[in-house]
Amino acid sequence: MEHREGNGLGTRSVSDFLLVPLIGVPLMMLGVWSLLLLWSLATPCQGLLETVGTLARIDKDELGKAIQNSLVGGPILQNVLGTVTAVNQGLLGSGGLLGGGGLLSYGGVFGVVEELSGLKIEELTLPKVTLKLLPGFGVQLNLHTKVGLHGSGPLGGLLQLAAEVNVSSRVALGVSSRGTPILILKRCSTLLGHISLLSGLLPAPLFGVVEQTLFKVLPGLLCPVVDSVLGVANELLGAVLSLVPLGTLGSVEFTLATLPLISNQYIELDINPIVKSVAGDIIDFPKPPKPIKVPPKEDHTSQVIVPLYLFNTVFGLLQTNGALDIDITPELVPSNVPLTTKDLAALVPEALGKLPPDQQLLLSLRVKEAPTVMLQNKKAIVSIPANIHVLSYRPAGTPEALFELNGVMTLNAQLAPSATKLHLSLSLERLSVKLASSFAHAFDASRLEEWLNDVVRVAYVPKLNVDLDGGIPLPKVLNVNFANAVLDIIENAVVLTVAS
Repeated sequence: MEHREGNGLGTRSVSDFLLVPLIGVPLMMLGVWSLLLLWSLATPCQGLLETVGTLARIDKDELGKAIQNSLVGGPILQNVLGTVTAVNQGLLGSGGLLGGGGLLSYGGVFGVVEELSGLKIEELTLPKVTLKLLPGFGVQLNLHTKVGLHGSGPLGGLLQLAAEVNVSSRVALGVSSRGTPILILKRCSTLLGHISLLSGLLPAPLFGVVEQTLFKVLPGLLCPVVDSVLGVANELLGAVLSLVPLGTLGSVEFTLATLPLISNQYIELDINPIVKSVAGDIIDFPKPPKPIKVPPKEDHTSQVIVPLYLFNTVFGLLQTNGALDIDITPELVPSNVPLTTKDLAALVPEALGKLPPDQQLLLSLRVKEAPTVMLQNKKAIVSIPANIHVLSYRPAGTPEALFELNGVMTLNAQLAPSATKLHLSLSLERLSVKLASSFAHAFDASRLEEWLNDVVRVAYVPKLNVDLDGGIPLPKVLNVNFANAVLDIIENAVVLTVAS
């Protein structure tokens, strides 16, 4: 017996999406193009990521784990089956679909057989999940379980039966009206296995009636379990479409860029990250000059590939919000870091003119251009161009400009994943400067580099790390936890791989 379900959301299967643009094409060509499009769905990524999106490859083990977990404790599933009172046996409460006055209770299907009074399903062993990915379509999902039936036998004693059942379903992978991946039940049937008489007496003719009736009613009883399981999985898949805050700077919105792709081992999602400022403006940068070479995925692992584009865009958001600017005064540096005209006179006396040697200095650092990030050869390097105005000032007075420098800060980025984010911690490698202008005499600005490196290291880098504390959000797919992921920095991307 087959069970077909609509999704109630106006969504369609992958094959439905494929046929939409082909209306009006001659019949012979329609078959050719359909085969070509299905072949494209069956072959996910051939090694190049052309888009600037975040690529997620979710192993089939993760999908199986999510479905199994939903059976153990998913609230949506419990709403259908009733409260699971003992997880190990999967005992169902009397309020569930299969308990109490269910279809097999007295007055139900077995009401026509007066000798079998009150026979109903009392137990359902926690199903064992097996699944197979179907390239170009979706998933073959099987649930193997045991059903326990209790009632009164023909002689009035307690009758207990157990039946092995395999629920087989075909599930298409498509895109919902919200733009998220969605699993859609297309076909469901049950295969009845061995039936055991655990207690009581049941003559052979009545045993045959039980067997025939179970063949008829079990699909209608157990296929809703698949619907509920898919409901839980779709909620997890729907988390891909999310708006994640970037502290006080803005947010990242994840959307699905293309139809999901399916191979024999994993589902591939091309996820588009849209970075927005607090005002809602999209922060966008040019695409990388060449596609990213995506490394192969090993079996029983899931991957998220974070492109260079997202790093550059997040740093661009910091720059447009002014978060990279700072005014450094003596209060922001420890006492062992000099920040007075006396200390400056020892390095470049010609820059001070006739200023007295006991005045404090103010370093006004401004970043007027977006930083750039380089990901290559297992290293992440951030380059921040900056204008540095050096001024003398007294707390109650007006600052007096001394000179201006054009500098480039080169910082090493240490990357560390957490469950849902990729965290960055910066350390200064070096600051190089050139003299842009001076209100006294010209001088060799390289003599200031060691001093400026010390100032920037203690006063500026800690501020950057605070601003970056929120990290770069990772897309939420089936609750995959990337805290223990293996991190690999390749050309123009970071790859996070976690065992399923």
